[in-house]
Amino acid sequence: MQENYMQFPKTAANYVPLSPVSFLSRAEALHGARTAVIYGDIKRSWTDMASRVRLVASGLMSAGIGKGDTVSVLCPNIPELFELHFALPLTGGVINTLNTRLEPETIAYILDHADSKLVIVDRELIPLLTRAFEALGREIPVIEITDPNQPTTHTLGGSTYEDLLERGHPVGTIGLPDDEWDAIALNYTSGTSGRPKGVVYHHRGAYLMALGTVAAWKKPHYPVYLSVVPMFHCNGWGHPWVIAMLGGTMVFTRTPTPDLILDAIRQHGVTHFGAAPIVLQMLAEAETGETAAFEPPIKVLTAGAPPPPSVLEKTRSMGLDVMQVYGLTETYGHISKCLWQESWGDLDAREQAELQAQQGIALPMVEAVSVIDSETGQPVRRDGETQGEIGVRGNTVMKGYYKDPEATAKAFENGWFWSGDAAVVHADGYMQIRDRLKDVIISGGENISSVEVEAALYRHPSVQAAAVVAMPHEKWGEVPCAFVELRSGAQTSADEIIAFCRGHLAGFKAPKAVVFQNLPKTSTGKIQKFQLREAAKSMST
Repeated sequence: MQENYMQFPKTAANYVPLSPVSFLSRAEALHGARTAVIYGDIKRSWTDMASRVRLVASGLMSAGIGKGDTVSVLCPNIPELFELHFALPLTGGVINTLNTRLEPETIAYILDHADSKLVIVDRELIPLLTRAFEALGREIPVIEITDPNQPTTHTLGGSTYEDLLERGHPVGTIGLPDDEWDAIALNYTSGTSGRPKGVVYHHRGAYLMALGTVAAWKKPHYPVYLSVVPMFHCNGWGHPWVIAMLGGTMVFTRTPTPDLILDAIRQHGVTHFGAAPIVLQMLAEAETGETAAFEPPIKVLTAGAPPPPSVLEKTRSMGLDVMQVYGLTETYGHISKCLWQESWGDLDAREQAELQAQQGIALPMVEAVSVIDSETGQPVRRDGETQGEIGVRGNTVMKGYYKDPEATAKAFENGWFWSGDAAVVHADGYMQIRDRLKDVIISGGENISSVEVEAALYRHPSVQAAAVVAMPHEKWGEVPCAFVELRSGAQTSADEIIAFCRGHLAGFKAPKAVVFQNLPKTSTGKIQKFQLREAAKSMST
């Protein structure tokens, strides 16, 4: 390398650590008078928001919170949690958003494992936190949030969020980290197969995630974004930081029920939101067809599981422009998208929905998302049939698992983050998940995708939810077994379900047994297939 290219040192003029907290200064300077927050009767501008963030950050620092300190937050999606996504990084601390649907024992485990120095809790959730402290065997200092839209008498007698605002003092600028590799957030996996793992995000990744989301979603300035994705899911997929960058408005409902979501969309002119497929299904079922479709269509990202094509058909007719994205906790959320192709416009609604259910192509801030053959270490053929594991490489991959170097090393083997998801790649380069690797059913030497079978089941009018796992079989080794949760009041039989699937799938892919029951789910709504696999092991056909 030429020596003269090495003579330029980094300076304050040409090198600034990347951090999403810088977006707040931008919002205040450029969009100060615009509305940042709408929640019930509460409406605040970006000037108000920035002032509150600085006061909260100052109050936290006076309480002893500094660089590298973990602060856990047990709170639904309300303005205070939005503010903390800026205030806590400003202190140098690390925000750990706790899943409000978890049982006390798991919350206790996370608080202990995360080395939480402080818990900020919404008062309605104090009973849950109290039980978690009992399971933990000790208490952690607490700051309580009082939500005027959800009055409650619960209290631990500690200081309040308002106290932070009162004892804080304005600071002139939004502080950036000394090093963009510093931790900004600690998120825990859903724990479907054991104890949840702590996933560490850095400032650089969070900043680039926000930029990549804007580019991938073609998001304009001043969006009106409805906060549906829980902020305990990958920090709301990074969308709180996106809204600040664009000077948009964040609309809150606290509880993401279909009626509140639909009312907020109509009342506030919502333009964008993100939601899991189950939320889209609830919205589709809540609409009676008597109301006109949203116009212009509302931009929606969905992720968490491949959405059944039937759900995409329904939401499209409602005026929801849904784009499937794919990602994991370890990748800050979405890292690929199913970008609409013009050629799909000539297809019928069902064909369009099936294509929209693909996981698509990498987002622009990701270096590579590749489906890799485990035997050769090379990308699989683009034939829609050859299966491999999704590997990810880029700046929006976690730093690692907190206090778990062995799991971190395993996840990063050979220079990739290994997702555990089995997928194929189509001729157009679009990726499609076939299964979690442990959920692939190998029957008589044929690979059967449980996702494909589940998509067929969801088309049956009586099926509310479905999961397919392997069941032992004397001749074929294993065959598909369907666990089905019926809609309220619906009636059907196993034979009818199997016959229905045979009408939509190759015969060997159809379930060989059907079990009707309420499906076990995690606190985030994911079906706990490991329980169903254990149940299926005791069955045979």
